[in-house]
Amino acid sequence: MPRPSSRTCRAASAAAPFVAAFLAVCQSPCPGADSSGTSIPTDFAAFQKEIAPLVLDKRPVDARHWRQIEPALHHLAVQHADRLTSMTPADRITALAALAGFIDQTRTAAAGTPVLAPGRTVIGLLDPDRGLEPREITAIVGAYGGTTTIFKKDEDGETLDTVADAFLAAVRTAVADAAPLTVVVLGHGLPTEIQSYHIRFERLADALIAGATVRGAPGGASPATVDLGRTVLICDDCFSADFLINLCEGITTRCRDQGLELASLPACVAGTNRNCVGHADVGAKFVPHFWKDVIELYFIRRPRPRQVTLRDFFENVDNMMYGYGRAPIVDGTKVSGYRLVDAELVQDPVVFVPLAAAELAALREILGLPADAPLARWLDAG
Repeated sequence: MPRPSSRTCRAASAAAPFVAAFLAVCQSPCPGADSSGTSIPTDFAAFQKEIAPLVLDKRPVDARHWRQIEPALHHLAVQHADRLTSMTPADRITALAALAGFIDQTRTAAAGTPVLAPGRTVIGLLDPDRGLEPREITAIVGAYGGTTTIFKKDEDGETLDTVADAFLAAVRTAVADAAPLTVVVLGHGLPTEIQSYHIRFERLADALIAGATVRGAPGGASPATVDLGRTVLICDDCFSADFLINLCEGITTRCRDQGLELASLPACVAGTNRNCVGHADVGAKFVPHFWKDVIELYFIRRPRPRQVTLRDFFENVDNMMYGYGRAPIVDGTKVSGYRLVDAELVQDPVVFVPLAAAELAALREILGLPADAPLARWLDAG
């Protein structure tokens, strides 16, 4: 595979407020913690070396599936490191194996969620750079029977602000219509904003909440609810996972502060994992790698499926993206693994799925947490 050209972000990475909070772990041993070396490493390579083999002994899975969920398990373990490090070594590995099973169960439950499908509304936001054209979204959406509205600054008199305002208004209206909605953002990003149009995550959160709020009965007998369960967000830009984490936490915080009952967050697909820049092939066309692979798999290749679901992103898109920055290790006629060639080109995508009340209860049970312990309403599902 020829070395792709890199897409460079326009500004240095900004600290992501919610992301940083989730990565906080105990810096000193928690009560009951052991010093056997089986606590939770924050470094992924150390987790792979020290913890992963113990989890796999407890819950074996095939190599391809493990590489898809292993980073998700690591992030979930780091989120709950204080609780896990307070367990005995044996209980900790049992809990980690149960968390791996929880991730799998959640993936299975969310796998059928449509992303591109007949009758689905798709709103696209494209960076104004030359070469990134509406057809990169309209063609694939049309092939699956969806309808599109594309926003891109390319007309005289338009400004970044007017395009951003129009995009947010369209999202708010589409969510209010309660129709199945997919939002696709292609361009440049930071942990806290869609950089191409300077749209901070708070503004997008406000638009989604405003559109999704269903008022309760007069007199306050039941609270107003926010249900974004029919919405899917796709971001293919730098730091897209960080941005989507901030967005989900922003929605959660705003609902709590405004006395709104959050029925469901949206499903979110990030073209780049945490703290990763995105890359693109740059020439006559400007095509981000993640979306390019989506087009290859679900527009160019035949036969096409009836619809594209989250399962297709979990499995096929993730697998295709794994080749960036890595080279296959061939044993005879089979690929036995991969070796890292260029870490800069690795941008493994990630899918975040909303957690329902029953799933939150199951997660608390695995971790031995009280029934009212606060948890994130989303899960990194790999």
